[in-house]
Amino acid sequence: MTDKPIKIGDIIKAEITGLQKYGAFVKFGKHRGLIHISEIKSGYVADIHDVIEVGQTCQAQVIDVDEFNGKISLSLRTLEKHPQTHHVQRRFHFNNPANKIGFQPFKEQLTDWTKEQMIYLKGRKEDVTV
Repeated sequence: MTDKPIKIGDIIKAEITGLQKYGAFVKFGKHRGLIHISEIKSGYVADIHDVIEVGQTCQAQVIDVDEFNGKISLSLRTLEKHPQTHHVQRRFHFNNPANKIGFQPFKEQLTDWTKEQMIYLKGRKEDVTV
């Protein structure tokens, strides 16, 4: 992998470097990331050790990039031939540049959401009589 920035939707070749009960740590190029156990495969995974092992290489898709903390979240599920429904929606988001997902867009939308909530709460305060 070259030195170009990692972005949501990228498909990378990763090596599993460590396993915990909550997920798999991976490295790819100069980057490191985590595949949460819920992103290993469609369906329930009781024991991550039954599905993948340290040293294994796999194709993974970047599903989130936290530029502030340098954390990269990856998924194997999104690359399955028939992923569960919410992963089909996730692929739609990856392939549609008009849709923003991840930490940065959340931060951008937080201000608008906060304003909406303040207006809502202010309206409710006037409705309440003591």
